[in-house]
Amino acid sequence: MEDVPDPQVPERARRRTYTAKYKCDILTEYDCLNRQGRGALLRREKLYTSLVSSWRDQRDKGVLAALARPAGALPASTSEKDAARLRKENVRLSGELDTARLSTSGKN
Repeated sequence: MEDVPDPQVPERARRRTYTAKYKCDILTEYDCLNRQGRGALLRREKLYTSLVSSWRDQRDKGVLAALARPAGALPASTSEKDAARLRKENVRLSGELDTARLSTSGKN
């Protein structure tokens, strides 16, 4: 008799992953519900309260971090500054080369 795997059980368990939008939607819905509605939501989505709590902590930390950050662009790293400087120098040198080519082609 052959070993036939059970189709209901995956060979290897996989962790569920959740998008940020899904987490936000669940938190919004969860916060609007009463105790019984929250339980129904958790059962329907197959979630645990601890998971919802950790998502809420992540959301709150993200909001606080965003509020603490100064307005404007983030400071550039040294490699980004070097790359910008080199691009600018490349444009300048290309212009000088074009000018030199024009001046030498006019003398012929």
